[in-house]
Amino acid sequence: MTRTDWTWVYEGYAPERESLRESLCTLGNGYFATRGAASECAADGVHYPGTYVAGCYNRLTSTVAGRQVENEDLVNLPNWLVLRYRVNGGGRPGPWLTPGGRSMVHHQQTLDLGQGTLERVTRYEDDQGRRLAVRQHRLVHMADPHLAALRTVFSAENWAGTLEVEAALDGSVENTGVARYRQLATRHLIHVHTGDAAPDTVWLRCRTSTSDIRVGMASRTTAPVDGVSSHPGRRAVQRFRLELEPGRAAVVDKTVALHTSHDPAISDPLHAAVDRVGRAGPFETLLSSHRAAWQQLWRRAELEVADEAGRILRLHLFHVLQTLSPHTADLDVGVPARGLHGEAYRGHIFWDELFVLPYLNLHFPEVSRALLTYRHRRLERARFAALDEGCTGAMYPWQSGSDGREEAQRLHLNPRSGRWVPDHSHLQHHVGSAIAYNVWQYCEASGDDEFLHTKGAEMLLQIARFYACRATHDPVLGRYRIRGVVGPDEYHDAYPGAVEPGLDDNAYTNVTAAWVLGHTLDLLRSLPEPRRRELVERTGLHHSELELWEDVSRMLHVPFHDGVISQFEGFGELAEFDWEGHRRRFGDIRRLDRILEAEGDSVNRYKVSKQADVLMLGYLFSPAELRALFSRLGYVLDEEMWRRTVDYYLHRTSHGSTLSGLVHGWVLARVRRSEAWRFCQEALEGDIADVQGGTTGEGIHLGAMAGTLDLVQRGLTGLETRGGALRLDPVPLPELSEFCFTLRYRGHWGVRLRAAPGGMHIAVPDSGRDPIDVELPGRAVLIEPGEERELPLPAVEY
Repeated sequence: MTRTDWTWVYEGYAPERESLRESLCTLGNGYFATRGAASECAADGVHYPGTYVAGCYNRLTSTVAGRQVENEDLVNLPNWLVLRYRVNGGGRPGPWLTPGGRSMVHHQQTLDLGQGTLERVTRYEDDQGRRLAVRQHRLVHMADPHLAALRTVFSAENWAGTLEVEAALDGSVENTGVARYRQLATRHLIHVHTGDAAPDTVWLRCRTSTSDIRVGMASRTTAPVDGVSSHPGRRAVQRFRLELEPGRAAVVDKTVALHTSHDPAISDPLHAAVDRVGRAGPFETLLSSHRAAWQQLWRRAELEVADEAGRILRLHLFHVLQTLSPHTADLDVGVPARGLHGEAYRGHIFWDELFVLPYLNLHFPEVSRALLTYRHRRLERARFAALDEGCTGAMYPWQSGSDGREEAQRLHLNPRSGRWVPDHSHLQHHVGSAIAYNVWQYCEASGDDEFLHTKGAEMLLQIARFYACRATHDPVLGRYRIRGVVGPDEYHDAYPGAVEPGLDDNAYTNVTAAWVLGHTLDLLRSLPEPRRRELVERTGLHHSELELWEDVSRMLHVPFHDGVISQFEGFGELAEFDWEGHRRRFGDIRRLDRILEAEGDSVNRYKVSKQADVLMLGYLFSPAELRALFSRLGYVLDEEMWRRTVDYYLHRTSHGSTLSGLVHGWVLARVRRSEAWRFCQEALEGDIADVQGGTTGEGIHLGAMAGTLDLVQRGLTGLETRGGALRLDPVPLPELSEFCFTLRYRGHWGVRLRAAPGGMHIAVPDSGRDPIDVELPGRAVLIEPGEERELPLPAVEY
């Protein structure tokens, strides 16, 4: 693979790497995305041509280990890519030609980030020495989110004859993109029908089996000759016979429109798709408007970082924008943890928005608002979930899909042992803290008081109410405790030998719960009186609850041992783990949970963490904020204790999540700068190097990708949006000390920050907005619209 600043070029064909390439070469526009699979290939164990519409879920029931298990999945929709070809020699058709076939002699694939296109050149040579060159140019339209296009150019280099080309819409697809899910029910599409809309246009319609989402797809294919259509099985097929000769290329253009019954302002998805594809311009026109849309996105998300880190960050930004584009602002969707790039995690929404929204807030706040509105629409469901557990308030699910019910599986397959084992991840109630934190961060960055006072306040109040309900007073400790939860670590879900799952006083959960309670109280006090009265009346909030919240927010228990913060009560009593012995036996031990379960052991017995847990506190909160939080709780967290805590968990973490390197790099940049870059590099390379061992082929890790962007934007600059000011406290790394980016802050578009050793340059474009208050350690400056300021910073010792 070779890379330039704006292109990723894959040379040759490697079947074992094809799923990774397909994920990394996915094209999308926020509404739908299609994996970078070859148009000639169906799902065959090497290739997987998936297409996914944001928010298009369906529920199926499977039999697992003798139990009926229901799962909701992001649905793999009909494959619009299909375009295959074969040489017709001597009146007999030859074999269909595919990348990796015996006659392939050259293969190159280029992902162009600047233009949002995927290009491919493949050459074949048959036993008779006839050479055929095939060049493809693919796009998923960023200006019109319902369109995609594929141009294929065929060139006979040293022969003349007939080439048979078959273009199709394939409705026989299933959800089989993740090997460990293939034992489950996989067929989501029913009532597949096909037909002709015009001489050059075919259509396909279907619906999902239980969610009853209707899907309409139409394909217009143009070629030098007229085609013939047919409708075998669940496919709409167009066939063309092209007469090729040297020096004269034949061009086949396929334009596709996709609609579902979730779309606004349509009467029928099939009618909308047929109408849209009929009105679509030729390929050159579509490409031009698509490029223009991408140029606008790149201007709004400008990022300049030198060398390899810059190239990877641009790739990460590309995939974030393809999953969560300005089109997302019009949808009822959340942040899919694996993007729209594959079927891992079933397309569900976890806490990954905690790593995504802080970036979007400062570039595409309208998208952040929509993603938070997704959570607000499911507030009632979260309240029902809390009631079912005997609590008040809102208990948001660890995994969310279409309607906000808990989608976390209760059994999961350990591919190492082949056993289905209990899954208690639904006890990760800290997802509520992530939602509350994101509400607060969005409103601070955007100045959107209307959202904060309405939807935001309603979510914060109900999340705070749930935490207060879950907290029980321990008269021995004289403090409140939250029992029976699972923290971000995920490895530990019970005490050794315990019958019931859950842990007591996970430090991350308790500290963030205290933050939620304190900030909700502050918000209620600051609300305009009429709005506060409305909120109290609608929620039945009583002053006794506020007194309880105040008490709990100051008296939640945080466990400690050996001079460090305990991950949970009793963590210090667990056994130490033989890290070196297991590395010698197993090599890669990132997924210790699977290794130990296969060995008849359990991670619950040991002082090990899958990913940052306690250290997540250093990711969310600045050192000053974190000290203040602990002080409110009645604890002293000085710099030395935090350093000991970081060191303690650094040596007991397996980094079995792509988020782990990101968080450790972020935290170490302020604590042990010399070690930070190693973890930052791991975060950068998480997907391109597939460091988790084959998982990226099932979908990118969106939280880690967005998190690396935010590492530059907020982590290394120390940027905070608090109290109506931009606060900066830079911590540059020697490997990443010069960079530049633009942001959008409280109505100011295109604010440019350029960091360099010894200073930071800030330019505020001209506008009618108020000046920006910028605060640095020990001083503050006011920058007027149209002004540029050079802000000297003290020299940093690395």
